[in-house]
Amino acid sequence: MNAITGKRYLGDGYEPRTVRHSNAVLRGFYEYWIELGEGPLVNPVPRGRMGSRANAHHDPLKPYRAEGRLRYNPKVPRRRPRAIPDERWEDLFAGLGSDRDRAIAALAVSNGARASELLGIRGVDVEWGNQLVQVSRKGSGVMQWLPASSEAFVWLRLYLGELGSLEPNDPIWWTLRRRDRGDGLVRQPMNYEALRAVFRRLNSLLGTNYSMHDLRHTAAVRMSRDENLSMRDVQTILGHAHLSTTADVYLVEDDAQVVARVHRHLAARQERAETPPPTAGVGYDEADLAVLFGRGGPR
Repeated sequence: MNAITGKRYLGDGYEPRTVRHSNAVLRGFYEYWIELGEGPLVNPVPRGRMGSRANAHHDPLKPYRAEGRLRYNPKVPRRRPRAIPDERWEDLFAGLGSDRDRAIAALAVSNGARASELLGIRGVDVEWGNQLVQVSRKGSGVMQWLPASSEAFVWLRLYLGELGSLEPNDPIWWTLRRRDRGDGLVRQPMNYEALRAVFRRLNSLLGTNYSMHDLRHTAAVRMSRDENLSMRDVQTILGHAHLSTTADVYLVEDDAQVVARVHRHLAARQERAETPPPTAGVGYDEADLAVLFGRGGPR
């Protein structure tokens, strides 16, 4: 575990989600060829023992039941959002070395766009008047306009001012790379490996293990905890196909915040126990008040 971020480092083996994805791909590959009659008689990636195929004789008046998991799939621990606290975010942002990197980080933490979606933005995908950027959604390829903060557009303007001329259909993120042709540094579009190099330098400077995806988690957690936004709003901005994906991941309480709230609760109880109760007032006799103020007596 990293002492600053609280994230664990990746091990040498495959992660459970990677194993499950690979098994699903293999099973789908063999199912395709079995249906064509050119594959094996039995799929070598079987499902768990359920007695029969799930929903084989489904009653249309009843809901579908989940299919059995693949027999060799490992269990996946419940995911928790890797949100960056505000004080850590300030350190991260200060450690970025260029206006380009600051613009990318500010956009990512504004709308939670994925790294591949941000890297695909072109000049025509930026609407300065309404502070919107258009991204191609991962998987579906659907184009969607996403809002961004005014701070993100300030850094984007500073970066583009340094970059110089840019055609409307050109990508907006560029980097300098040295080629073997002997012509020195050459400007070329920024790819995912170059973005990973930015975070490698940042982590080496701060002693952390942040990744670009942590910025997406940070934006999602910030939006999900805003009373003015619904979970449907968060789902739309993040580009999730199902609302359950958004709720299951980003409605999980952060352990550090829960512990902090419990500490405040215990401190409040201790303070109430140490504070003596207020002393009741002695009051005045009504007859004495009448004599003092001359009410109801002879003149």
